[in-house]
Amino acid sequence: MLSKRLVTIFACIVLLLPVLGVGVQAQAPTDITFFMTFVPNVQFSPVYVALEKGYFTENGINLTVEYGDENVGVDLMAADERQFGLISGEEIIKARANERPVVSIYEWFQKYPVGIVTSDSSGIESIADLAGKKVGVPGRFGASYNALNAMLIANGLTESDIDLQEIGFNAPDVFCLGAVDAAVVYINNEPLQIQQRADAGECNGITGVTVFPVSDMVDMVSNGVATNEKTITENPALVQGMVTAFDGGVRDSINNPAEAYLLSANHVENLPLDDAFKAALETAAVAQDAFLATDPSQEAIAESRTTLLTALSAQFDEVMLLQFQVLLNTIDLWEADQLGYSDLFSWEVTQEVLTQMQFVDTPIDLSLAFTNDFLPGAEG
Repeated sequence: MLSKRLVTIFACIVLLLPVLGVGVQAQAPTDITFFMTFVPNVQFSPVYVALEKGYFTENGINLTVEYGDENVGVDLMAADERQFGLISGEEIIKARANERPVVSIYEWFQKYPVGIVTSDSSGIESIADLAGKKVGVPGRFGASYNALNAMLIANGLTESDIDLQEIGFNAPDVFCLGAVDAAVVYINNEPLQIQQRADAGECNGITGVTVFPVSDMVDMVSNGVATNEKTITENPALVQGMVTAFDGGVRDSINNPAEAYLLSANHVENLPLDDAFKAALETAAVAQDAFLATDPSQEAIAESRTTLLTALSAQFDEVMLLQFQVLLNTIDLWEADQLGYSDLFSWEVTQEVLTQMQFVDTPIDLSLAFTNDFLPGAEG
């Protein structure tokens, strides 16, 4: 039996522990509002996966997501009202050209997601064939417009060589009405929608489409995780935590898209997922985990995604599978030997396009626009 003196000493130690902070609780996580463009969408699955699997929490971050226009996100990060967001490489360059210190820390999309779609019976076999043709684009702004100009420049054309039509974000509708000969689209999504309408006989007699990705012609920087110079300087551990958590979400989405889709359904309203499709994806996710435990190669994992889509296509119609196919197409744009890595050459190409479009007057020091220092395995 303990003496009264020992009991008293023990009680004092217990009372002192919360004051001293010894082994009582971990440091409280940092509250971060993460800015993302567009609206909740399965294409943002890495964020949703990292949230659902606790990767942000494990790295000391209590993450809240908000959506809005890209220029708003840049303004907020430049003013240090937001520390992190998903921002395109072009906007990073334009912001820094105006002395706004935003920095790319993880190049999420390794291939630029924009291209030009036309019908496979149009006679348009190259970008050069667009001369004199009606080409639809959302407007003279953003990634679509930048990509269009990059493709024209790469093929010896200018905007004046085509009949540019500003059509808003309605490419499938306008294209299938026959109002344009070609349209600038996000290649992971809109060609699928157009083909789906063509298959249903609802696309002006078109039976198939041809897509010209900008990444086949020009190596431009696309979307990635960005922060500002102040956060990098004052809290590099927070930046490292954000990159580590996001990278985990990207890897898991690539490796197990069935799981990623299921987890995304908790964040994307009305994502197609009836009981039968949910059960099929749950079975596929478990099987994929077992497959991943065998340490397969990157090529084998890519093949497993193709096999999964083939199996699902035998069970479900294209309407149910559309967003899952969008996810798979998007994964193809993320993949790289080193996920998240930025290459100086692609930044130089992007800046050259923006300069020729007169969006940038004076070239910036691109070495300050991005860093690979926080990537997993990078040497600090």
